[in-house]
Amino acid sequence: MAVCELAVEEDLDEASMVEGLSRWILAESPTRETAAVNRMLDLVAQEFDGLPVGLERLPGRNGLGDTLVVRAGPQRDARGILVMSHVDTVHPLGTIDGPLPLRRDGDRLYGPGVYDMKGGAFLALQAFKRVAARDGARLPMTFLFTPDEEIGSPTTRELIEDEARRAAFALVTEPARDGGKIVTARKGVGRFEVHVTGRPAHSGARHQDGRSAIREAARQILAVEGLTDYARGITTTVGLMSGGTAPNVIPHHAYFSVDLRVTNVADGEAAAAAILALKAVDPDVKVSVTGGMNRPPYTKTPEIEQLLVHAQGLARDIGFELEDSPMTGGGADGNFTAALGVPTLDGLGIDGDGAHTLHEYGLISSLVPRARLMERLLETLA
Repeated sequence: MAVCELAVEEDLDEASMVEGLSRWILAESPTRETAAVNRMLDLVAQEFDGLPVGLERLPGRNGLGDTLVVRAGPQRDARGILVMSHVDTVHPLGTIDGPLPLRRDGDRLYGPGVYDMKGGAFLALQAFKRVAARDGARLPMTFLFTPDEEIGSPTTRELIEDEARRAAFALVTEPARDGGKIVTARKGVGRFEVHVTGRPAHSGARHQDGRSAIREAARQILAVEGLTDYARGITTTVGLMSGGTAPNVIPHHAYFSVDLRVTNVADGEAAAAAILALKAVDPDVKVSVTGGMNRPPYTKTPEIEQLLVHAQGLARDIGFELEDSPMTGGGADGNFTAALGVPTLDGLGIDGDGAHTLHEYGLISSLVPRARLMERLLETLA
């Protein structure tokens, strides 16, 4: 890895960053609220007014929001730096006016999506703007702002992978872990849906004629949950279930979802095959399964270790220690880039806690240092 040393101007201002980030938090953007996501992208696009960057806004698909692609840096035929942020969040519209209002409490800034991941997107954007404004990058830079990460990136995975194939490095602004730690490995994620069809009957007069879809689903759920193997890092979770017709009817239908997490490709293939092969115990009941691996495992390679060491050196120069975290169970868009062999650093976003909860917050004191780290990475990677 070649490194170019450049000076960093001391003009990042914490108060201005809090003000700008607060505007983003007020613009709630749950994934399925397309208009809200696109309003959030409008705010992102406005940040680049007057800067020497190229903007391309790709229309949303399948009822989801748009994607913003920002390009800057030297225009030459070289593998560049891919920065990735998502602007969609999980909290429903109105959360900001109810259980999780925007507020500051000491070093904590509370609000829906501040930690996952508007804080990271905002601080990375400030770094990207500064490097682009002074033409400080040695490699072409591409910044993707996507609308659907929280539901598995169904409409943007292909774009992410296309951009990754042209990248030498990928930097992901998901939130920091456990007190500011970086992320260099994530489990792979599988998602499945199981539908069970039984035979309805009156639960009092003709109980013996019925075949309960819920009873069969219960058997299958136990089999699926039994695939969990903590020693191997394999977990299976039935997170949603539904079924039945009425209290006095043998259940005709049942449904449940399966979440699978694995540390390596082989375990993912084996566990996915087992889930897809589920068969009904009762021959008069039908079980159908759809789904598969949604995100490949993101494993730490020697190239990722080298990138991490470089980032740790930059962080020390800035004035903080950047620690690595163990493989995390949560999947993200960095899974796609790492699986294609692109050295990927994740967890470059804001420090804080409470992702997807009603006590979500970001640490204000982490905004400037982590923006400087992103800036230095964009300047020095070559």
